[in-house]
Amino acid sequence: MTATVDHSVDSASVDRGSATAPVPTHNSPNSPRTPARRGLLGTSAGRKAVMAVTGAVLVLFLIAHMLGNLKIFLGADSFNHYAEWLRTVGSPALPNRTVLTITEIVLAVCVVLHMWAAVSLARRAAKARPVKYAAKRKSQANGYAARTMRWGGVIIVLFVVWHLLDMTFGTVNPEGGDATPYARMIAGFQPDRWWVALFYLVAMVMVGLHLRHGMWSAFQSLGLTRRPQVRSTLQTTAVAVSAVLVIGFVAAPVCILIGVVK
Repeated sequence: MTATVDHSVDSASVDRGSATAPVPTHNSPNSPRTPARRGLLGTSAGRKAVMAVTGAVLVLFLIAHMLGNLKIFLGADSFNHYAEWLRTVGSPALPNRTVLTITEIVLAVCVVLHMWAAVSLARRAAKARPVKYAAKRKSQANGYAARTMRWGGVIIVLFVVWHLLDMTFGTVNPEGGDATPYARMIAGFQPDRWWVALFYLVAMVMVGLHLRHGMWSAFQSLGLTRRPQVRSTLQTTAVAVSAVLVIGFVAAPVCILIGVVK
């Protein structure tokens, strides 16, 4: 008698095998749905680092720019000489304005990266916490500076555009682009243009609030605010640095407006 082999497959066995078969997950390298984020810029820590580095570059620029603006109190010759030095630094080894142009490009890149990091981090935080807390937690992040960061940034960007058209290119300046830097500075903040001085003041206050909040956030990220005494000192430092920059920047426009500098 020849044995007959049944090659039919038990459907129940198939079902049981299918049920116990490994299920592919979205974390699988071959899964096309969720491509893995790679690189430092794809992480929150990387984007915070971008904000910190670009912020530090911009703060150094603000300090240097403020010191340059204060030369207007030394007279027209000193201020014009400083402005001419900015255009000729590196000469004759380099063509005029080379270093200044490179600086402007670096600053523009820093501003773009700083804004990109800030917006992306804010969106990521909003997605991670779609439901607001029932009770608001009292923290520096919920302070006035944090609530005005968005509109403050818009005001600062608009001011930078106006400032370039006014003082650098002279397009909207009463003296025009052919006048000396000192003449453009004096003409730009005359009493009949009080609204320019007011815009300048508001923009500088926004810069101060932005800087204070940024410094405090950096201190928190570095873990320096855990001890009460250190936290108080760092708060005072952030406020003091911001106040010095604001006062240093608004000193010249205000003195020109009231006639102290002519």
